[in-house]
Amino acid sequence: MFKKILGGLLAFGALALGIFLLIAWESSIDPINTANPGAFSDEQIRRGEVLAGLGNCETCHTTDANKPFAGGRAMPTPFGTLYSTNITPDPKTGIGQWSENAFSRAMREGVSRSGSHLFPAFPYTHFTKLSDDDISDLYAYLMSRQAIQAEPPENTLEFPFNIRLLLAGWKLLFFDEGRYETVSSKSDEWNRGAYIAEGPGHCSACHTPRNALGAEDTGKAWEGAIINNWYAPALNASNPTPAGWTETEAYQYLRNGGSPFHGVAVGSMADVVHDGLKRAPDSDLRALAVWLSDLAQAPGEQQASERSASAIRTVQNTQNPSTVMDEGERLFTYACAACHYNEPETPNTLRPDMALNSAISAPTPVNLIRVTLNGVSLKEGIAEAMMPGFGEALSDRQIASLLAYLRATHTDQPAWANLEQQVRDQRP
Repeated sequence: MFKKILGGLLAFGALALGIFLLIAWESSIDPINTANPGAFSDEQIRRGEVLAGLGNCETCHTTDANKPFAGGRAMPTPFGTLYSTNITPDPKTGIGQWSENAFSRAMREGVSRSGSHLFPAFPYTHFTKLSDDDISDLYAYLMSRQAIQAEPPENTLEFPFNIRLLLAGWKLLFFDEGRYETVSSKSDEWNRGAYIAEGPGHCSACHTPRNALGAEDTGKAWEGAIINNWYAPALNASNPTPAGWTETEAYQYLRNGGSPFHGVAVGSMADVVHDGLKRAPDSDLRALAVWLSDLAQAPGEQQASERSASAIRTVQNTQNPSTVMDEGERLFTYACAACHYNEPETPNTLRPDMALNSAISAPTPVNLIRVTLNGVSLKEGIAEAMMPGFGEALSDRQIASLLAYLRATHTDQPAWANLEQQVRDQRP
């Protein structure tokens, strides 16, 4: 009897393995001669350039500015480090031998030309929503780039996460293949914004936390997450910012890199704004702003302005009028207030009031710590404006005191824990 049971289990296991292998197996697609850039129209290439910008492709696939799209950028994950691939039309190390069909399958199904499954650090879970025309335009743009021979380093994923075949099981659990579906109850502009955010822009890849297997936690969609050691804030109504993402504020932030009600784009978001979205037409950014404002359940423009003014007045009315100040208040008064003091009715985009800055009300202080330590460079935030870093001038304790003061006096959020240790951890 025992042998029969064991034999049955083995037979069932072999059958299950066979079914899985049948599901997981993907055929290779025949190589082509390197595509002729002259086969694509200038207009098609221009549209593809915009799409590549919306997807921020160059940032992720570039390590050397002289070798754009040649790959090699390290992407640390809880399972090990992945390196971005070469997506130039080089026939040996890039995608020069990929047909448009092979390219489309990679974008929409996460399968390479050879038939191997792609790791979801390449966000095919979003790119699957792209239209046929957009796939063609993006292919035209990439195939007309300079072919660069460059082999990225080998991935260093831990076992068993380095087994690509297992990704077929991951896809069964977490991947829904299919094009973007228009929401009929929403406007054309809203749908355009949603298409960009959910498709080429893959915004939730950064702004949604992930589960233990690295998939986006759809139950906490748009609630914010740590990415590349920066906090990508919540984009929905759970964001505690006083004013909310109105259409005007969202557009200004995406177009210029800063907003009077939310501060400036730094870190990974600075790359998105200044490298990726700079190619996007105003119509696309305004559509994104319409969609984002709706997601955030933002108040009207007038109400948002009143809220921001009220937040600034509240802080100004509660500041210590005496000459006896604690360390954090002294540091803010002498080092920060000259730039960050704003009139309630006219907050300044270049020098935002700290009562409105999203980094102050965020659940983690990581963005505020990094900006205080390192400043804001001329390549980040608003063009032509910068902020010096205070990492050399202030100790960990002093910076912790400053940030604790800002948190306590400029928000109604609970204090951050272990602030001095968190500052120390962010030191270079």
